[in-house]
Amino acid sequence: MNVSTGGRRIRSRGATAALVCAIILLPGPGYAAPGEPDPHTDKSIEDIRDELDGLYREAEVATEAYNAANEKAAKQEKRLTTLRKDLTRAEKRVKDLRDLAGAAARTQYRGGDLAATGIQLLLGDHPEQALDEASQARQAMRGLVNVSETQKTAREALSEQTEAASKELRELKSSRADKAAAKQKIEKKIASAERIEAGLEEEQTRRLAALERQRSREAEARWTESGGSSGGSAGKGKGKGRAPGGGGTQASGAAGKAVGFAMAQIGKPYVWGAVGPSSYDCSGLTSAAWAAAGRPIPRTSQAQWGGLTRVSLSSARPGDLIIYYNDATHVGMYIGG
Repeated sequence: MNVSTGGRRIRSRGATAALVCAIILLPGPGYAAPGEPDPHTDKSIEDIRDELDGLYREAEVATEAYNAANEKAAKQEKRLTTLRKDLTRAEKRVKDLRDLAGAAARTQYRGGDLAATGIQLLLGDHPEQALDEASQARQAMRGLVNVSETQKTAREALSEQTEAASKELRELKSSRADKAAAKQKIEKKIASAERIEAGLEEEQTRRLAALERQRSREAEARWTESGGSSGGSAGKGKGKGRAPGGGGTQASGAAGKAVGFAMAQIGKPYVWGAVGPSSYDCSGLTSAAWAAAGRPIPRTSQAQWGGLTRVSLSSARPGDLIIYYNDATHVGMYIGG
């Protein structure tokens, strides 16, 4: 069965290549712009394939970089929100203590009763057992001052953390914007690639598909011979990531659920940066599959490579992830075979 991802086609093969990943999803339709010159004039099928591969490779790198930047910014936004809430509570606490201390001082100055409800909270569990009202007052004042100073110090520390977090978030958003701009440039190249494919003659399309199948078989053979664990040249599998709960030669348990979810998405559009449910990119699909199995894993392929247990190809189990390229910018899921 041939499947496509914006121009990249692969054929389902034996156990070593029985993968479910974003690269089996179908692309959105591409159309040749009327009146434009043929973008592949005088180019061989090999040249066209190399050009398309390069464009899609650039798109994957740019998309994963954007995904990582977006994830970092989102986490920082949550952290900043928490810090701001903590700071608001700390400021209120300091104000309440300051008001309470002021009221206590005024009461003491007038010689009144200092065992008011607010003060009693600082005098122990049984303030009625106190022997001397004046001693109680002094004890209460010291407690108020100490607690107030402690809360003030905590508030200042929170304020500094919040300011630092705000600065970091601004930097992360700036980085995300830069990567989004780079991603948009790549998407324009992808549109160009789709026009190239849309403009191919039927015979050229057939020859291109045959070339892709041949290259896929050659790449698979090289990868299998290497054991699949080397971080070798681009295009080879970088290694396997053991997702939590993976195990057995047949998909079962959490791994079975992850594989089942991934298989159910076949035919949906491949969209750079998408995490479902109507479309996915490669790491968006693998992370969604394991989330559906109740075992969340990192969002991006690079984080998946860095955060999951690594195993050799010979230890492959359904649900395990296959990471591609030295920079870990592409990922697939092993489904057995």
